[in-house]
Amino acid sequence: MARQKKTSDLPKTKLSKENLKRSLRLFKYIGPHKWKLVIGMVFLGLTGATALLFPKLMGDLIKTADFSSEDINRMGLWLLVLFTAQAIFSFFRVVLFVNVTENMLCAIRQDAYNTLIKMPMSFFSGRRVSELNSRIAADIGQIQDTFTTGIAEFLRQIIIVVGGIAMLFFTSVKLSLLMIATIPVFAIVAVVFGRYIKKLSSQAQDKVADSNTIVGETLQAIADVKAFTNEFFEIRKYKSAVLDIKSIAIKGGLARGAFSSFIIFCIFGAIVLLVWYAVKLQYAGELGQDELITFILYTIFVGASIGGLPIQYAQIQKAVGATERVFDIIDETPEDLKEEKIKNAIVGNLEFRNVHFAYPSRPDVRVLDDMSFDIPKGKSTALVGTSGAGKSTIAKLILRFYDPQKGEILFDDKPAADYDLHELRQQIAIVPQEVLLFGGSIRDNIAYGKPNATEDDIIMAAKQANAHDFIMSFPEQYDTQVGERGVQLSGGQKQRVAIARAVLKDPVILILDEATSSLDTESELLVQDALEKLMANRTSVIIAHRLSTIKKADQIFVLENGQITEKGNHQSLLSDESGLYHKLINIQTQVEG
Repeated sequence: MARQKKTSDLPKTKLSKENLKRSLRLFKYIGPHKWKLVIGMVFLGLTGATALLFPKLMGDLIKTADFSSEDINRMGLWLLVLFTAQAIFSFFRVVLFVNVTENMLCAIRQDAYNTLIKMPMSFFSGRRVSELNSRIAADIGQIQDTFTTGIAEFLRQIIIVVGGIAMLFFTSVKLSLLMIATIPVFAIVAVVFGRYIKKLSSQAQDKVADSNTIVGETLQAIADVKAFTNEFFEIRKYKSAVLDIKSIAIKGGLARGAFSSFIIFCIFGAIVLLVWYAVKLQYAGELGQDELITFILYTIFVGASIGGLPIQYAQIQKAVGATERVFDIIDETPEDLKEEKIKNAIVGNLEFRNVHFAYPSRPDVRVLDDMSFDIPKGKSTALVGTSGAGKSTIAKLILRFYDPQKGEILFDDKPAADYDLHELRQQIAIVPQEVLLFGGSIRDNIAYGKPNATEDDIIMAAKQANAHDFIMSFPEQYDTQVGERGVQLSGGQKQRVAIARAVLKDPVILILDEATSSLDTESELLVQDALEKLMANRTSVIIAHRLSTIKKADQIFVLENGQITEKGNHQSLLSDESGLYHKLINIQTQVEG
């Protein structure tokens, strides 16, 4: 399954003492599985050791060609034993590393998600969902890849490089010195070429991204493009972008071609140089044929391992960066939530006392300015006003998604901060304007209001929400899948499922955030009837524009610029022809007429 963000696209982090120290926190999640990691490291060392024995035994096999058939068979048997041992060691190493990694990641995923789901709304308002999802998916996936194979391969290659160089010197000091003398030259040129190619590749990716943005924007706004007859303008803009891509890509191709030619020249030149010198040593009697074979094999092993080290090192860099981003979430301070039954039940009296509030993301824009009001238990209160007046903000403060900078919010004359946050929210329900249902069945979505509800409870809630009839009209009835975000249901059907969910929760305080504003007349009548049943004898806060949803409210607050400018019931406010409420109702009547 493809991850949301490919791990190959994740940024690399420059390794430092600080981020390495932070990354080592991962090992705290291994817990009781530490012994598996230790044994896995032992098998890793044995895997590297057996790999280093192979060139030596191959050389010995060549050497036995001058001896008896029995010696040849014995060396062949030793090689078979070596391969068998290496296969066994590799099996246990992989199994143990995967076991340790998966247990560690299971704990990390839980910690990251547990913290994420408990974060306050101010945390989510400043971050994109795709970014947070990427941390749970792509970043942890990168850690998984690195711990499962990356670190093991990196350490194994280090063992082979160090052990292989030692064996090269043991086989032939002169050939080893010649080989090592050529490495720095190749390495320096390779690094210079590599950085230049990487720079060009990055520039090309940026240009490709720019061109994709042009395509995406023009296709999304194709109606505007055609309405303003800007097809040829967009064609020229896109042509300019793809010409830039072509130019950089060709330049990169020249660089890669030169680099490939250089590498081929160096590799074959080095091979010819080593073989030439080896033949000279062999001619002089300083090097046997078996030693030559051994040396060549060790050279291949060391070269392949050195070639693989940058890839594994880059993977570790990405894993360190991914670890930092995951721990950024885990180290956040979540809301203090306790999964307990309600001990301090509220009656439903609600009071805002001199509340001042501005969103943390816009601290200079005050949304509520010295707001004060009372809502008695069991009464309905409507909030009306122009957009940006602070209506939805009041709903968020009641739910304690945010806390005011000044003033207090009281439930039953007790400050909101004195209640356990989870306990308080258990006694409040909201029916929003845009209902986002969870993927699953209608039953699952209704039961979200009370996860331990019985089938009878769910059906009763659906009937009270005027949802039972349309649910039963579906072939699968309550098992009907609603689709992602509830796309299989109409707006009115989704609203009634949301109302059923609220009915099942049986809240003390109910918040209706423009719950009927986007519905057709028929759906609105059904939803409004369900809402009236739900509001009966509950403290209700209604945010709405439509007359039908507010005219029966016990009291109406008219908001303007974060303050209450008018209050009363529908008739008293409507009689004040100079008031904002009268003006809003007239405008609505004209629009609907």
